Amino acid sequence: MEEKIATIKDWLKTGSINIFGLPMSGKDTQGIKLAEALDAKFLSSGMIIRAMEKETKQDLSGQGNLIPTNIFYEWVLPYFERRDLFNKPLILSSIGRWQGEEGQVMSVAAGANHEIKAVIFLRITEAEAEKRFEAAKTLGDRGERTDDQDPAVFKTRLQEFREKTLPVLRHYQSLNLLINIDGAQSREDVFNEIVAKLYLLASQSRV
Repeated sequence: MEEKIATIKDWLKTGSINIFGLPMSGKDTQGIKLAEALDAKFLSSGMIIRAMEKETKQDLSGQGNLIPTNIFYEWVLPYFERRDLFNKPLILSSIGRWQGEEGQVMSVAAGANHEIKAVIFLRITEAEAEKRFEAAKTLGDRGERTDDQDPAVFKTRLQEFREKTLPVLRHYQSLNLLINIDGAQSREDVFNEIVAKLYLLASQSRV
């Protein structure tokens, strides 16, 4: 594992890895763990947006909809140019979830020396997402997020992913950046598969 991580770090340098998946697929869990392993910084669009909504006293995503693209650009993209991130690789959680945003995300990231080098798709079915949603409600381990309390809001989030985010992933696939991961495995197995596939990509880039 240490050799694989070292190879990935050498390949990634100050670049970015963007992680996508349905709600409850484990994007933040895996992203934080990967960031720790690679000595990278973790940026979650959801966390940034919720913080900005609180600061500006707005509720743009509370009903499960993605925020408008112009506000996404204003709130999230400036993070790529933060001085404290200049010399660090970035692990991103769903940065640019609406079709049409991916080009600007890639451009801004590259301009800030954080080129997006891989996009991970944690694949789970909608049935599995709903099962995890119900379990999270029972366990009460997701804080006070409205989308993890209200089934109607959660359904909207699933629909938004299906209609707006899947086309983003098809775009990354056309650029040969997409890595598919079986997100229905245990958390440890998901992480191991992510590392194995990133290692393969990093190794191939050396040839």
